[in-house]
Amino acid sequence: METRTAKYKIGDVVKHRVYPFRGVIFDVDPVFNNSEEWYESIPAEVRPSRDQPFYHLFAENAETEYVAYVSEQNLLPDTSGTPVRHPQIGEVFKRDADGAYRMRPGAMN
Repeated sequence: METRTAKYKIGDVVKHRVYPFRGVIFDVDPVFNNSEEWYESIPAEVRPSRDQPFYHLFAENAETEYVAYVSEQNLLPDTSGTPVRHPQIGEVFKRDADGAYRMRPGAMN
């Protein structure tokens, strides 16, 4: 199995291709690295391939904030420029004047 280079990086703001949520990437797995139970819970018709990068997001939708685990094929860049309101973002990132999220030194050690 060939490992692909991740399209997105830590600090990127992305949105889901199908579902109405967005978030900031805080970790990347080169291939699927979650439980079999989690994988099987995804409806078969939309279940992504395991051999692609998967991203951990500080995510939000209209109602709430949460942590999401999403395959690369289901992500698109979020170019809205709107800050993500997840409460843990400030612990890990600082937001630059240009709106980019930069990892705080030592944040994920």
